[in-house]
Amino acid sequence: MRETFRFVNARLATGEKTSITIEKGVIASIGGNVAIPVQEIDLKGMLVTPSFVDLHTHLREPGKEDAETVASGTRAAVRGGFGAIFAMPNTNPVADTAGVVEQVHSLGVEEGRCDVIPIGAVTRGQEGKQLAEILAMAHSRASVRVFSDDGHCVSDSLLMRRALEYVKIFDGVIAQHAQDPELTKDAQMNEGVISSRLGLKGWPAVAEEAVIARDVLLADHVGSRLHICHLSTAGSVEIVRWAKARGIQVTAEVTPHHLLLTDELASTFDPVYKVNPPLRTERDVHALRDGVADGTIDIIATDHAPHPLESKECEWPAAAFGMIGLESAFSIAYHSLVKSGSLSLQALVAAMTTKPAAIGALSDRMNGLTVGAPASLAVIDLDKEWVIDRAKVESKSSNTPFHGFEVVGSVESVLYQGAWVMRDGVITV
Repeated sequence: MRETFRFVNARLATGEKTSITIEKGVIASIGGNVAIPVQEIDLKGMLVTPSFVDLHTHLREPGKEDAETVASGTRAAVRGGFGAIFAMPNTNPVADTAGVVEQVHSLGVEEGRCDVIPIGAVTRGQEGKQLAEILAMAHSRASVRVFSDDGHCVSDSLLMRRALEYVKIFDGVIAQHAQDPELTKDAQMNEGVISSRLGLKGWPAVAEEAVIARDVLLADHVGSRLHICHLSTAGSVEIVRWAKARGIQVTAEVTPHHLLLTDELASTFDPVYKVNPPLRTERDVHALRDGVADGTIDIIATDHAPHPLESKECEWPAAAFGMIGLESAFSIAYHSLVKSGSLSLQALVAAMTTKPAAIGALSDRMNGLTVGAPASLAVIDLDKEWVIDRAKVESKSSNTPFHGFEVVGSVESVLYQGAWVMRDGVITV
């Protein structure tokens, strides 16, 4: 239900205290008085931001509903303060046709908790052999603008060039999973001292960096947009920084877990820490934080990757890669970047809201905290301490690497287009 009301004593990311009036599903005013009497909700200094946008979510439906569904995934998204999530195409069937992306889009509309935007596969079946129906997906009811074979690298240079040429037609973007398949065959974790000690096959940093270097040169040659998924190494940050200095149209994302966790955790042999790309070194973690701070890395994305219990509670070599992250994303990023002094709160909010919206062509409806914008908002208690508990997640899967972490910064309420979808910690739709 879309009510008319006003937040008072609301804190903006700039630190300013103000009031925000919501009327007919949009932001009617920020500050000042309204002509008509309205219900007032005293936020007592809690932070109000545009709801977050995740450019990298795995919802698993259709075909892998034992791990996640659009219903459970959107509940997890709302719990984390997200108003829009981009669903990766590695479903069954793969989202490589107009029909499948329209199905995913429709499932999101039916749930009605947040925007679910399908990402189309770059190649048929994500097999890296033949381009998928890129134009058909772009012109479908889902209006796909982001394409990725995430989980698989588009390693064929000619196919990658052709994909960049196709998306340029409608100002789309290729989101590349940068992983040289030959350099990472049977790899289990970051290549280095820890992998040598544990006897696990290493995943070298150059396997990511070589693909990024090739792709920024291709994007420059074609004049098209390229997005780098889950950047994880210091060398990758340097390559993207170089590309941006040359004016190449490249953007990049980093996950909360790569901003905090290191390959030392593999020593536990707990597969909850097995992820693609792997956790790297302390040096890489600090390089990633610096990359966010100076704008080399544009956005925070979760790479929320749910798996059923049996895929994680097994021996490390047999375990699936991936971690869930929607529900804890803000708190972990706030801890890693803002509380550490690496980034301002205002910059973090931009990296989780307007910047990913711009990359994903959502700026028309996710354009920040401005008058006339849809009232898709998150209310966050920055002082509230809470403990991440895998037994209490909304996701169907529980493979969080942050179980037991004490964090600060709790998403308390969420509005989606003016309607409450979570209020005072309770999901209402």
